[in-house]
Parts: sequence; structure tokens; C-alpha cells
Amino acid sequence: MNGLRQVLAIAKREQKRMMARGIYTFCIILAPIVAFLFFTTLMGEGLPADLPAGVVDEDNTATTREVIRNLDSFQQTNIIEHYPDVAAARKAMQQGKIYAFYYIPKGTTQLAISGKQPTVSFYTAASYLIPASLEYRDMKMMSEYASGAVGRATLYAKGYTESQAMAVLQPIKMEMHAVNNPSLNYSIYLCNTILPGIIMLLIMQVAIYSIYVEMKEETAKEWLGMADNDIVKALIGKLLPQMVIWALMALFCLFLLYGVWRFPLNSGIWPMILNMFLLINSSLALGVFFCGLVPSLRWALSLATLWGVLSFPISGFSFPHMAFPDTLKGLAWLFPLRHYFLIYVDQALNGLPLYYSWLNIAIMLAFWGLPIMLLGRLKKFLLEYHYTH
Repeated sequence: MNGLRQVLAIAKREQKRMMARGIYTFCIILAPIVAFLFFTTLMGEGLPADLPAGVVDEDNTATTREVIRNLDSFQQTNIIEHYPDVAAARKAMQQGKIYAFYYIPKGTTQLAISGKQPTVSFYTAASYLIPASLEYRDMKMMSEYASGAVGRATLYAKGYTESQAMAVLQPIKMEMHAVNNPSLNYSIYLCNTILPGIIMLLIMQVAIYSIYVEMKEETAKEWLGMADNDIVKALIGKLLPQMVIWALMALFCLFLLYGVWRFPLNSGIWPMILNMFLLINSSLALGVFFCGLVPSLRWALSLATLWGVLSFPISGFSFPHMAFPDTLKGLAWLFPLRHYFLIYVDQALNGLPLYYSWLNIAIMLAFWGLPIMLLGRLKKFLLEYHYTH
């Protein structure tokens, strides 16, 4: 009971310190809420719409003008300008005015009517991955539609019926079924990993700051003295208020994702609550671990930031994990966000029983043991080292 009272006393002390410093309010409450609202509303329609594009139509016939009108009618593409030549369109793309342009050379219609194979081109600014990819898809689809329309008209002229013409143009009918995200909603793809990643990054930084500020203000001995110099009880008392607030923020995040925006949640909310709880505590453990590595606030924060930023690409949500080099595949196991992402896929998207995620849950729990290796070193830092920037 004495140990519990000490932990609660330290937690109460930490709560007062947090309320007296605006940086805690900003990092734990304001910054996450702004990030939650920004990313969940960034693509409220599911995909970006009316992305600016240009056209270079050197043929300028009724057929090519119809192709351009059809392209402009696509939801993601908005033709904002007709350029006289490729050089002008390329300059506009380099200036960031458009993300792509569609090029129809002179004589395209005549070649199509005569049964020859005309060539049209489309150029995208690949440095803007999402808008360029979406406009590339629209332009490619429009080219296939135009080619099919010309071929169908030619076959009709030769006396083919509609069913005979379609059998020639499309001998195998393709159907696409996007599993778990049939609307191809980019917000589902983005928010379910980037928001927990932001939470993880902020948790590590706040935990590191709260520990090293004791060294900076020369209150570390007072803090440890409240726990009879037991570093474990001191850390539990200090991190307990943070964990409670982060848990509330995580629940708010889950409420936005699955309650307000109705993102796929095939195994119910409890597995995702467990997933968030594991991520919060793994992040706190990593923060303490980085504090034990280096006796410097600046270096500890730099390590946490580097680890947090690397977590986004290495988690596998933006680039397939199976395509990683073997070294990176092994390194990915050291990032909590990777395991959070795999649990999310198993539970929220695929709706599998929880035991399918046992390995990732076990590894997330194993992160809690990381600080144990450096507790003695961290205690020495707090008692003997003077604060360095």
C-alpha cells in the first residue's frame, strides 16, 4: 500500500506540473485534435476531386473535343486550360498549375477513321503521387474508352451487331472487387495508420520531455525521493497521468474513425481499443528507453523523432512490406506502428478472430520490457548528470 500511495503522490505531482505548462496542453490535447480533424476531413469525399489538368489538342476535331469533354466529366479531373503546345503545358506543370496534361497530336482523328493506330500521350507530375496517380488513371481510362468507341463504330460500319462487336472489343469481361474498401476511399487508407502514428510520435516526445525536464530544473532528486529512489515507481507515477490522457485522446480518435466516419470495423471496437492501448504503452516504453540511451534531451528527442518518422514508411501502409529488402523486413519488427497496422488489418479490415494477431500483440507487449535494460543507467543520469541542451 505504501508503494501505491507513493505512485499516486507522484502522479498527483505530475498532474500539477502538466497543468502549469502549456507545452503539455498543446502536445497532448491541441496538436492531436487538430491532426485528427485535419486528416479526417482532408478527403471527406473519399478521393480528391477536380484536380487541375491541361490539354494540348493539336487535332481540334469534333471527335477530340468530345474526348476532352468526357475526360473533364470525370470526378477527379478538371480541365482548366487548353495549351497551344507541349512546351507550354510542361511549363505549367513545372510551375504547379496542373498535375497532368493530355496530348492529342494532329491527324489523330483521321488515323483512327482510316483504321490505323493513332498515338495519344499523357504526362503526369509524379512528384505529387496521389493527384498524379488519379489523373493518370482517368486519362488512361479515357484513352481506352476512345479507342473502344472508334473500334466499335468501325465494326458497326462493317455490319457487326452490338453483341458481336463487344465480343471482338472485349472478349473477356473483367470485374473488379476491392476487398474491405470498395469505394477506394483514400481517407480509410490514410487515417487509420497516420493518426495512430502521430499519437505514437507525440507520446514518445512528451514522455522524454517530462523526464528530462526534471534534470533541467534540478528536481530529479526530489522526484526520485518521493519513491524512495525506486526508479520503477517514479516512472510509473510520472507516466500514469500521461497514459490516462493519451487513452482518452485515442478513444476520441477511434470515435472519429469508426463512429463518425464509419470506416470498416469488422471485428468490433474492442480489438481496436486493445490495439490503441498496446500502442500507447509501447510508445511510452520507447520514450523511457531513449532517455536511458543518452543523457541529453536534444539527442533523446532526435532519436524518438527519427524512430517515429521512420515508422510511417516501414509500417507497410504506403509501400508493400513484401517488396522491402530483407534487411528492412527484419528491421520493421522493431517499430510498434508496424504491429499496430497488422493488427488493424486483421481486426478492422479482415474481421479475423483476435488470436490471429497473437504474435503482433506479444511483440507489442515485449516493448514494455525495453526500459528495464536501462533503468539503472537512467537513474544515474537523473542523479549525477547536469542538464545539457
